[in-house]
Amino acid sequence: MIEEKLKLAILDMNNDEPNQGLRCIKEIADFFNKEVDITIFNVRGKKEIPDASFDIYISSGGPGSPLEEEPWRKPYLELMQQLWDHNITSSDSKKHVFFICYSFQVMCNYFQLGEIKLRKSTSFGVLPIHKTKKGIKDPLLEGLNDPFYAVDSRDWQLIQPRLKVFKEHGASILSLEKIRTHVELERAIMAVRFSGEFVGTQFHPEADPISMKVYFSLEETKQKIVNNFGEAKYNQMMERIDDPDKIIMTYGTILPKFITAAISSIKQPIFS
Repeated sequence: MIEEKLKLAILDMNNDEPNQGLRCIKEIADFFNKEVDITIFNVRGKKEIPDASFDIYISSGGPGSPLEEEPWRKPYLELMQQLWDHNITSSDSKKHVFFICYSFQVMCNYFQLGEIKLRKSTSFGVLPIHKTKKGIKDPLLEGLNDPFYAVDSRDWQLIQPRLKVFKEHGASILSLEKIRTHVELERAIMAVRFSGEFVGTQFHPEADPISMKVYFSLEETKQKIVNNFGEAKYNQMMERIDDPDKIIMTYGTILPKFITAAISSIKQPIFS
């Protein structure tokens, strides 16, 4: 008897702008193609919203303000609420959702977990991320150093957490941005576990170091980064891309662990 595959939806939030992230997400998901069927939905560009029949959802990063009222927002949030409600009322076959960067900001705003604020300047590079006490114990980050490193690219951020709301939702903060001793600015929240099945990161765990190095080595890309952030930042980023203890570890850990855990959790009742 051939076991039926699970269904995985990739929600493309890039609004038809060129990006590397969607390809990287697809490549990670393809490692599991014997167990899942993958469908991509262009949420912001074509207003494509999946239904609630999928088992696993990965919602990508993207450009622009996470607070803008766009036509896709209402049906997108209605879907997420439907999945959330399903998990509360269902004893098995939970729906598993991962939110990246832009999607993470949208959901943190929806759940009112804190303030989504525009940064004074863009955060960009391969940067250190520190685990919280909850993050140290969370299986999603198990195996990563503390701090671990990931690609950070954002104009917006989640700060000033509403801890009472976190407690009401059963949510927890898993990681914070780098410690900056020279500036008195609140550290942004970099990862949140909304529930056992909903989790998200402000950073990009899907970033693949090999393709990133090729992309950032292009003269046009290099000049854009140097012009915006300086040559020292560019050189630091290229060095960290090559480091086996940095983004290659993050790439091989977070999303693969999320998908593996989701598949195991969904299939477990069948064999129990």
